[in-house]
This record gives sequence, C-alpha cells and structure tokens, in this order.
Amino acid sequence: MKITIITVGKIKEKYLTEAINEYSKRLSKYCKLEIIEVADEKTDENASETMNKITKDKEGERILKYVKDDSYVITLEILGKMLTSPELADKIDKICINGSSHIVFIIGGSLGLSENVSKRSDYKLSFSQMTFPHQLMRVILLEQIYRAFRINNNEPYHK
Repeated sequence: MKITIITVGKIKEKYLTEAINEYSKRLSKYCKLEIIEVADEKTDENASETMNKITKDKEGERILKYVKDDSYVITLEILGKMLTSPELADKIDKICINGSSHIVFIIGGSLGLSENVSKRSDYKLSFSQMTFPHQLMRVILLEQIYRAFRINNNEPYHK
C-alpha cells in the first residue's frame, strides 16, 4: 500500500515538522508514505474572488501534476463527508480490497482547493466544519491514517 499526501506550502514550524516525522516513522510499518509539497501562491488578504480563483487554479495545476490516473484520490474539503476514525479505517481497507494500492490525500492551501482538483477527487473527506491551518491539518491527517492502520490491524489505539 502506498499513501501519498500532496499539500500546498511548506512547514515552517519545528514542532509540526517533528510531529510529521514521528507519524511518518510510525506509518513506515504499514505503508510506503510519500509527502509532496507544492508551492503556494502569494495572495493578498483583500484579493477579489477572481484573484482567489486564479490562485487556487495555479495551486491546483501543481497538485494535479502528481496525481496518477490509477490513484484513489481523497481530498480534504470542508463540505466533504465526516467520518469517525473506525469509518476512515474501513474506507481505507475497502479501497485496498477493491484493488487500489495507491491512495492520494490532498490538502489545499489557505484558500482551499481548485474546482479541477475537487472534480478529480474520488472521495471528499471533512475533518470538521471548522477551519484548521493547512500545516496543522497535515499532522492531524497523518495521525488519523496511522490510527486507521492500527484499527485495521486489530492493534490497540486510544479511543
């Protein structure tokens, strides 16, 4: 099983990098993990909707360059479906059973995902209706993927 996380922007905070490294190490027991960072577009806080769309489209083009046709794509979107940890574990398990050996999770930039990236998604996942910093979301996603593998392997996990 290969898991790829494609994310917009770089991690600047050391504590987040350490957490990402820890979960990456833990996940190496269960899957081949790849994290791809694509450059974010600088955006003005008071940018128009048109400028925001252009920004998301540019980031989206960078993201889609790394998505292979045979990958199962899960986008993180605020309007996606919310799952419990056991439900996410079951989702990952079913993807594997149905023959896909490569799952790609996509985390957008501060403005979210472009329409093209959202259209390419096989499954839209939401962690909450709240907004999280996309750098922190990477840690949360890694922890939940790790938890899913623990659940699927009948190993103890914190409930």
